[in-house]
Amino acid sequence: MTATESKTERPLDGWRVLVPRGGPWGDGVAASLRAQGAVPVVAPLINFAPTTDQETLDAALDRLQSGHYDWLTVTSATTVDVLFAHRVEVPRKTKIAAVGETTAAALQAVGYEVALVPELDNSAAGMAEQMIALEPDARRVLSLRSEIAKPVLSVMLTEAGHDVDSVIAYRTVGVPVTERIRRDVENGRINAILITSGSVASQVREQFPEIPDTTLLAAIGPRTAKDARKAGLPIAAIANKQTVDALIDTVSHFTLPHAADEFAP
Repeated sequence: MTATESKTERPLDGWRVLVPRGGPWGDGVAASLRAQGAVPVVAPLINFAPTTDQETLDAALDRLQSGHYDWLTVTSATTVDVLFAHRVEVPRKTKIAAVGETTAAALQAVGYEVALVPELDNSAAGMAEQMIALEPDARRVLSLRSEIAKPVLSVMLTEAGHDVDSVIAYRTVGVPVTERIRRDVENGRINAILITSGSVASQVREQFPEIPDTTLLAAIGPRTAKDARKAGLPIAAIANKQTVDALIDTVSHFTLPHAADEFAP
């Protein structure tokens, strides 16, 4: 499969693209794919469940609302859902750092003001480096994360002298796909699979053990690509920015591996 510049206004005409998450996020990605001519196949591979330590989360959110923290760090749009579900009011004195543009947009959509987004590296490490450069004095930080997320951010901030509470906000759980979706992936009817996180990569590897070589596996950024390759996935396309628009644009520069009508509907 070789990259090529698109000659049409709808560069993904004929493509069937698996979208690995549902809900409003999945609906938005599906709409963007349709606008480029693709047929989106929304097949949630992961979902999010409440933390198993709700008491600790509630206590941290109470401290947050009371103004105890100087910073709140948010590393996923799902954390925004948790904040919104708990109707958390973040005091104006507490600055919010978002890991990337997608997370920042999710925060702003529900009324939170974002003070920092990493300029170069949209990762927990990139966010920590920028916060450390910005804050030479010790600050109180609340770091909300998934159960499976590595505590990179809190470790780096703590080593730099900050007082960090690292609290699990939610759990990531796998969702089995239908037999039809599994069959469509294995017989090549799905032309591309969007890999949007390390947890999605793990589910793709687990649920689709036999992915054809012609299927394009596209990662939302270099860090996700690294996680996906660790999971055993042959990533062929990597978005240069950690946004859905960048990911879809990256896919649009590849040629469709086989004719759209090769398989019966």
